Amino acid sequence: MTTSAIRVLVVDDHQVVRQGLRTFLDIQDGIEVVGEAADAGSCVAAAERLHPDVILLDLRMPDGDGVTALRKLRELGNPARVLVVTSFTDPSAVLPAVRAGAAGYVYKDVDPLALATAIRAVHAGHVLFNRDVATMLSTRAEPPETRLTDREHQVLAEIARGRSNREIARSLAVAEKTVKTHVSAILAKLALQDRTQAALYAMRAGLVDAAD
Repeated sequence: MTTSAIRVLVVDDHQVVRQGLRTFLDIQDGIEVVGEAADAGSCVAAAERLHPDVILLDLRMPDGDGVTALRKLRELGNPARVLVVTSFTDPSAVLPAVRAGAAGYVYKDVDPLALATAIRAVHAGHVLFNRDVATMLSTRAEPPETRLTDREHQVLAEIARGRSNREIARSLAVAEKTVKTHVSAILAKLALQDRTQAALYAMRAGLVDAAD
């Protein structure tokens, strides 16, 4: 593997699932599985020790669930992007993880190549969630037009479409550094913690359709 490979931590309480994911991902170009964990506590410890770029996280595990791990990672300021891999098809089961900072989720029956694509997407700054999750979240959001500049409004809409800073910069014909500045301002003004919350906010406010 090259030094630029996406470092992945696999977290699931079933060894056969962890081994299956590792076996598949280890043959993917640009992806390296750097560790495994079987519960929330060991997930957090491994994330702090191994510095993964992306964590594949099961929701139901012993010693605390995936949401517990997400909250602890946030408390510690761990920068890893978390992709929930769940067997629960009811969006309400995923909502706590999304609120806790998950960058997206896929189901355990996901096509292997689609999983690799999802890992690359969240690593690039995208957020992955469907309309059901977005619409089930609290709708308490003030229209951001009253607090954001026109440019910040545009950037927020692009974030909700799942675009990375580089893609937003290209779309708006500005420097990537400028986009980063706008993103920071948006998060501060709206009291949001990350891009996932910003994307959900934009959809609740009707700035962009969840399937856009």
